[in-house]
Amino acid sequence: MKKRTKEILEILDEQYGTDFICYLNHDSPWQLLIATMLSAQCTDARVNIVTEGLFKKYTSVDAFAQADLEELEQDIKPTGFYHTKARNIIACMKEIRDRFGGEVPRELEELVSLAGVGRKTANVIRGNIYHEPSVVVDTHVKRISNRLGLTENNDPEKIEQDLMKELPRDHWILYNIQIITFGRSVCTARKPKCRDCFLQKYCKEYKI
Repeated sequence: MKKRTKEILEILDEQYGTDFICYLNHDSPWQLLIATMLSAQCTDARVNIVTEGLFKKYTSVDAFAQADLEELEQDIKPTGFYHTKARNIIACMKEIRDRFGGEVPRELEELVSLAGVGRKTANVIRGNIYHEPSVVVDTHVKRISNRLGLTENNDPEKIEQDLMKELPRDHWILYNIQIITFGRSVCTARKPKCRDCFLQKYCKEYKI
């Protein structure tokens, strides 16, 4: 690990701690899978509001698999892109029920074979449910990793590969958790608080 990378991680650990915190509320693997699917182009806070009632209405994989499409669309409408999300959720839950006996698979190849599940969603499940070291590349990780010089790529899969080489395995999951917090509170997309940033010396875009 590069000295520069080590210093960045030490600062993040000091600022945010090393607890593994998932910001999406869930009580089971399939609930986290659905919540993560709903989080595309939507805030975790809004998803948590929607899923509070959603998971009381649909209490199992089979319940979602048998859900009425138009009704589910209305149930998840506040998360945006609800036509696609509802269709994918029903198809995904059917596959989990029929192909995997109702259990969310743990292998990356099996997860990404499910409807509506890409590498980001798959890695969220692998990291948070199965505790498999995984690098989740969301919008915060993509933007900030470039600013910190940890990658020069824009393609999420290439960024994932870069970070897997750059970060120690014990920080693969933790880095995402820390960067989400950092991206929401300090290095925001629209108006980053550069003068208050504790990582400004490592940022390619910071100018005094």
